[in-house]
Amino acid sequence: MSHKIAYRNLPQLFLKARGNLMAHFKPILSHFGLTDQQWRILRVLDEYGQLEPRELCDLCQISSPSMAGVLKRMEELDLILRSPVSGDQRRVSIGLSVAGDALMSDMAPLIDLQYQHIEQTFGLAAMDELVAMLEKFNLLAEESVEHVTFK
Repeated sequence: MSHKIAYRNLPQLFLKARGNLMAHFKPILSHFGLTDQQWRILRVLDEYGQLEPRELCDLCQISSPSMAGVLKRMEELDLILRSPVSGDQRRVSIGLSVAGDALMSDMAPLIDLQYQHIEQTFGLAAMDELVAMLEKFNLLAEESVEHVTFK
């Protein structure tokens, strides 16, 4: 059988790796009643603080229509707060609520412990190398990779 594409299926490998990695964290998310999307939002808000929805979409890799629904549900659960952006009433900023911040404090030791287990399996050097390679890949892919043109 002849393969029509010469390169490995990199997107499929990334998806498989993501699935394998998330399998280690899903029990923690489930224990706290969170979806994967809710977790991504909480994690990013914990790291970056107040953000606008479009920034959350980009950092969490969630589409704008999906983000609107997830944020509505998270607001109903009192995990986030919406605040108007000073000087522009059309814009809002999203941040962790007191309950959202407390949830992150409860989850953080478990998330860190799971990362320690992963690090013990693969080694600190391999984990550091993986993070560095992914950061480099994402940076170059956004800025430097030429796109195929169509005639």
